[in-house]
Amino acid sequence: MSSKQTQPAPPTEPRVVHESAMQDVNWQDFRDHLATADQEGRRIWIYPKKPAGRYHRARVAVAIGLLALMFVGPFIRINGNPLLLLNIVERKFSILGQVFWPQDAIIAALALLLFLTGIVVFTAAFGRLWCGWTCPQTVLMEMVFRKIEYWIEGDAPEQKALARAPWTAGKVFKKGAKHLIFFGLSFLIGNTLLAYIIGTEQLFQIVTDNPLNHLTGLTFMLLFTLVFYLIFARFREQACTFICPYGRFQSTLLDENTIVVAYDYKRGEKRGRLDRKLSWADRQAAGGGDCIDCKQCVAVCPTGIDIRNGTQMECVHCTACIDACDDIMTKIGRPKGLIRYASLDGIEKGERLRITPRLVGYTALLLVLGLIWGTLLITRSDVEATLLRAQGALFQKMPNGRYSNLYTLKLVNKTSREVPVQLRLENVQGTVTVMGSELKVPPQKLAESSLLIELDPQALRGGTTPLVVGVYSGDKRLETVKTVFVGPRDDR
Repeated sequence: MSSKQTQPAPPTEPRVVHESAMQDVNWQDFRDHLATADQEGRRIWIYPKKPAGRYHRARVAVAIGLLALMFVGPFIRINGNPLLLLNIVERKFSILGQVFWPQDAIIAALALLLFLTGIVVFTAAFGRLWCGWTCPQTVLMEMVFRKIEYWIEGDAPEQKALARAPWTAGKVFKKGAKHLIFFGLSFLIGNTLLAYIIGTEQLFQIVTDNPLNHLTGLTFMLLFTLVFYLIFARFREQACTFICPYGRFQSTLLDENTIVVAYDYKRGEKRGRLDRKLSWADRQAAGGGDCIDCKQCVAVCPTGIDIRNGTQMECVHCTACIDACDDIMTKIGRPKGLIRYASLDGIEKGERLRITPRLVGYTALLLVLGLIWGTLLITRSDVEATLLRAQGALFQKMPNGRYSNLYTLKLVNKTSREVPVQLRLENVQGTVTVMGSELKVPPQKLAESSLLIELDPQALRGGTTPLVVGVYSGDKRLETVKTVFVGPRDDR
């Protein structure tokens, strides 16, 4: 059984059937099978017709911008840092030029939660607009690989004919050229993804150096290439229908007011073939609708579904069916919009999109998370400091009568510049002595040092004295850290 989600089926009251060109529709038939599999479970290869129309032109423009950003993104620098870097191995992340380290885990967790909540709010209001317009899988498949396939093999009828044709030299050339280009593009995409993970400098080193010196990096390059090639050359729409969980979340995210790609069944039914001898007034009097059952909406669908059955899990809102239907409506002299962006209540009741309590709740949660995340980001320190007493070290009484403790200091510089650091006691009188040279933390590096803190006997508060140490760069306080000073219990 298919796991498709659907809007409530159109009314099931008896329809006028005296026109032979019009036919009743089994609204539940689509639930009994997948569009991409036959009754025995074997895959049915999808040959979608080449899309064209205003929505497709808009998607092409959006795709060009997204593809340009994707391929130049690893080379863009903000304050010397990559636009986006997700270096899991070194636990270093750069987002919009801001470098994040494991110490910023709470900020990263909130950012992920904010992203997921944003998807929920966006989907509740606008459906799967992300899937059809900005998802990398859809953009690359429909705007790059599918375009190349149309260019080499032709439109859907030519592709079907080529698939059925015997293996001649011409077929071998076309298929070979297509898959060779697909593999080359997959290699480029895989390397781009790798640049987002390890950085462009390390990627260039792997590419230009002896491959034997970078077997791990070379292996990942080939694996990424193979994965992308299989996805775009073979797996295709099944990545959306079988792997991606987003479509399965629709049943909990969509409601009657969500904007989706929808078929106006009230206007379209009862569907039937176009009879040029019959006027539209006579057709409507006979119970016929504007849908002439040309199936062009099915022919252009990249997942092979019939949008007239309602909202389904496989629909990625690519709008190809809207363009195809609008073109047919123009040719037969009927208004556009039989398939359009609309809500279920908009079609059934003619209502405009309204704000529901659930959408208000999602939005409020999104705003709260955004406020918390923004506050943490603004107050985030450029330097992360950790100050601990040296293990096994006891307090010492100095010749000047003071008591001393030895500490270990770790400093993480989150910026792309060198940061000189000074330490000052904030809550008691005493001295801080850095062992070795002056503290200077290299950009995006960790620096360690030992400290000797001395306090007068009068500053001690029993066996342990709380300390607050300020971390400064010049006159600017970067952070404060807390620790304890151990001394004699009865010496004052």
